[in-house]
Amino acid sequence: MHALPTVRRTPLLAAIALLTSCGSEVGAFPTRVSGGTFPTSCLGPVGGGTFYGKTEVEPFLAVDPTDPAHLVGVWQQDRYSTGGAAGLLTGISFDAGSTWTTTSAPFSHCTGGNAVNGGDYERATDPWVTIAPDGTAHQLALTFDVGVRGGNRAILASRSTDRGRSWSSPQVLQGDGDPSFALDKGSIAADPQSASLVYAAWNRLTDQLTSNSPLARGPTWFARSTDGGATWVPAKIIFDPGVDAQTLGNVVAVLPDGTLLNAMLVFTALSTTTTHAEVAVLRSADKGVTWSDPPVTVSTVQNVTLLDPKTHQAVRSGGALPAIAVEASTGTAYVVWEDSRFSGGARNGIALATSSDGGRSWSPPVQVNGAPAVAAFTPAIAVGGGKVGVAYYDLREDDPADTSRFLASSWLAVSADGGATWQDTASAGPFDLRSAPSVIGGYFLGDYQGLGWDGTAFVSFFTATNSGNVSDRTSLLFRRVPPGASPMHAIFDAIRPDRLFRSWRRPTQIGVERARQAL
Repeated sequence: MHALPTVRRTPLLAAIALLTSCGSEVGAFPTRVSGGTFPTSCLGPVGGGTFYGKTEVEPFLAVDPTDPAHLVGVWQQDRYSTGGAAGLLTGISFDAGSTWTTTSAPFSHCTGGNAVNGGDYERATDPWVTIAPDGTAHQLALTFDVGVRGGNRAILASRSTDRGRSWSSPQVLQGDGDPSFALDKGSIAADPQSASLVYAAWNRLTDQLTSNSPLARGPTWFARSTDGGATWVPAKIIFDPGVDAQTLGNVVAVLPDGTLLNAMLVFTALSTTTTHAEVAVLRSADKGVTWSDPPVTVSTVQNVTLLDPKTHQAVRSGGALPAIAVEASTGTAYVVWEDSRFSGGARNGIALATSSDGGRSWSPPVQVNGAPAVAAFTPAIAVGGGKVGVAYYDLREDDPADTSRFLASSWLAVSADGGATWQDTASAGPFDLRSAPSVIGGYFLGDYQGLGWDGTAFVSFFTATNSGNVSDRTSLLFRRVPPGASPMHAIFDAIRPDRLFRSWRRPTQIGVERARQAL
């Protein structure tokens, strides 16, 4: 078990805490969470790329339905430019995000994985976490080796029955030793109505030793546990789009009537110049035993790669990977993704589609981001209390004339009318994207970020850069934002002390064709 101390607050945050200790808004400023770095003794081969120590990227977050003050976040710690991280860390908070403690599941060597406990892998990526209605936490990871064992990959699951303090030896939901196969982008979801049921979904690519093969395929695989994660039913294919096609970003959500929705990105004609992409949803009315086929199309996708206009360096964001959330009281489902349709293909905005009939039909996409004249990217979504929250990054604070940096900011958009209108709250920034790790695909904060609803507020867990700090390029930030800005929140957001003191900064992005990119 790898454990590291965590919470750091900047001097500015400490000062604000003192100045506003009486009657202040909880979460008016973000808490900075750090995983430290792993010792060199556990690291595997770099593999011809760059190793970025002390970097935290690609976070995700779960709120405990039995105790909203209990949060579990996961992230990649110490990223490699060629794919994956040295390990995945877990942050746990019991006070609604004010303080955090770091633990880990033994998914890779740097977090205690070995041949005996099933975590005998050099790298890990794609962290995802969920919490069941009895408080059991479940994690999913994609793990793999490089070098002589480069064909070894697995989708691993681990659970915690003590609120995240310790994690079980991982179980293999699917494993490969043949480099012609590739696993990608898994997620895990606890059924909110039954602590016994847990679901996982991912995609598995074939024919990967042939470049741009028209025979390659990438179906959606699905596994479920019926005993709270103690064991898993063998994985199976639930949707295959055929040859020269694949799915990506499979995420399961559960409707109030028990129906499962698997949101995914579907690519066809991948080896051609006319690749088609759409966001689609699979439905299961029997807890994942059978699934609808064909899937329901949510929307076609238009997506462009975000570039730094001053250097032409790409930014790897979430692209068109979908995020899905369900309003438990009404059953309304929401899906968000990056889309360039609102600008005629010039830049990506944040698109949202809604279903009020169990995912059988979807509304036309509407634009969420509050500054449509600039690119927005990497959305996350949560719903609760009759509100819809979407976290995202955008470039509204960047000055095109300032060639010394490339600034992004983090935002939370909230709608009280089902997505018809939105109110933006600044979460953090601006921060310099050029300080982010440079990976395959560009500057990298993660393919997704974390957002939840704790019963009274949205809780956002995201990456930002430490602008200009090449020895500590990124950190995690947590912010709790009650919907409906109070007078105090409005003052804080207008003053934006982070602008004045530059106490934090950061970046993110990836384009639609992650199909051919590294993990």
